[in-house]
Amino acid sequence: MHDRDLYEYAVIRYVPDIEREEFVNVGLVMMCKRRRWMRVDIDVDCKRIGCISSIHSYDEIARQLSTFTSISAGEKHAGPIAVLPVEERFRWLTAVKSCCIQTSRPHPGFSDNLEHTFERLMNRLVR
Repeated sequence: MHDRDLYEYAVIRYVPDIEREEFVNVGLVMMCKRRRWMRVDIDVDCKRIGCISSIHSYDEIARQLSTFTSISAGEKHAGPIAVLPVEERFRWLTAVKSCCIQTSRPHPGFSDNLEHTFERLMNRLVR
């Protein structure tokens, strides 16, 4: 019998003005320590972002989000955090920040299929 995997996920948010506390969901990060698995997907809806702010250009937002993706993938060029174990990278990515790219607090769950669960959450929370 296949064991269900414990995972954690957080929604990645674009927050143009910290004081206003408005945000647009732009991606998802999900991690399973047991499988040493992490995945990030980004889907920036420029119309949604345009409704709340024009402070940052799409290129600025994309550049910051690409760092998120590089760290999650463990790409060495992304710096020392990118070579940490998967659970430490996840903790770093989901730590509370005062910048325009933030995450929700992490949420746990169990899954028989991590990829399927990731897609379901991405479709429900971001797209």
